[in-house]
Amino acid sequence: MTEEDLYQTILEPAEGEIFKDKNSKFIGFAFPVDNEDQIKQHLEDVKKTHYSARHWCYAYQIGAESKQYRANDDGEPSNSAGMPIYGQIQSFEVTNILIIVVRYYGGVKLGVGGLINAYRTGAQLALEASKIVERTINKEFQLIFEYKNMSKVMRLIKENEVEIKKQTLELNCMLEISVRKSNGSKVFELFDQFYGIEIKEL
Repeated sequence: MTEEDLYQTILEPAEGEIFKDKNSKFIGFAFPVDNEDQIKQHLEDVKKTHYSARHWCYAYQIGAESKQYRANDDGEPSNSAGMPIYGQIQSFEVTNILIIVVRYYGGVKLGVGGLINAYRTGAQLALEASKIVERTINKEFQLIFEYKNMSKVMRLIKENEVEIKKQTLELNCMLEISVRKSNGSKVFELFDQFYGIEIKEL
């Protein structure tokens, strides 16, 4: 990825193929997420669906510019589950993602090396089943102007690939706009130099 304002994430939830080792079964699930509430909800849902599993290990990463991540072994030996899952998130270069790998215990211990391989493979299969998409990192601004300047504002919006997120159109108009980060300062200056338009970063 060459552009500094692009990141990759997944489009929709996905389930990987089952990975088996010595009678233990591992199933990986990938979810697009934006916050910790969504992460908790997905964990609860997977635990309900796979209530007879032994472990629900996971890793997530959220954020496009400043990233936050967490890896959880859920009772497996330290660093044998969560970190191998997180390693796959890194190698696929995706963010805003949660991966849960569910283990059904088959009665035979796999050892730490076997567990690392199984959880890594479970995460990899979930990612391979996912549709990875590219998104832009955007900056958001608020525009305030009188209604008489509407056509001028709309022309600038159209010419500069600006997305309107929210609008209040009265005597005094307010628009919240979103623009790709690499285009942010240019768009700010365009509006800022127009008399009668007030722009501020959100």
